[in-house]
Amino acid sequence: MELLDIQGSAVPEQSRTHIRIPFELQAGADRMQIRFEYAPKILEDREAALDLLKESYERYILPEQREQAIARADRHLPLKNLITLSLDDPNGYRGACHRHDPVQELFVSREAASPGLMSGKLEAGTWIAMLSLHCIVTETCDYRLRIRAVAEEEPA
Repeated sequence: MELLDIQGSAVPEQSRTHIRIPFELQAGADRMQIRFEYAPKILEDREAALDLLKESYERYILPEQREQAIARADRHLPLKNLITLSLDDPNGYRGACHRHDPVQELFVSREAASPGLMSGKLEAGTWIAMLSLHCIVTETCDYRLRIRAVAEEEPA
């Protein structure tokens, strides 16, 4: 049974923010399957990437170290978008998948779960998927989150 299928776009101004996505899980689910994806992963425009790096150097690097940082900026390329997923069940924290992979196939069940998520009973009620937009470096970054509940007699 499909619980959630949501798509959206993020922009650089949303970096360092979160998108909270509640969804309902009915009783009787034995496994929850999650597919999370976003694109593009890499900022292909080298000049735009170097401009972003220079801006960050102004903000985060001491003035006496900036020239050296700019000279070695290539070592920080390519710049990449990063969106990660966390999950809460009706009782609280259920785990976090802070991976750099732009496509993730995850699962949670009573017996097992994908690394970063905690196995255990799938409680009926309101669950929360949290997307953490760590860094958006492209003009837009599209994402899609799909969640399915599977009962034991239903094929995965």
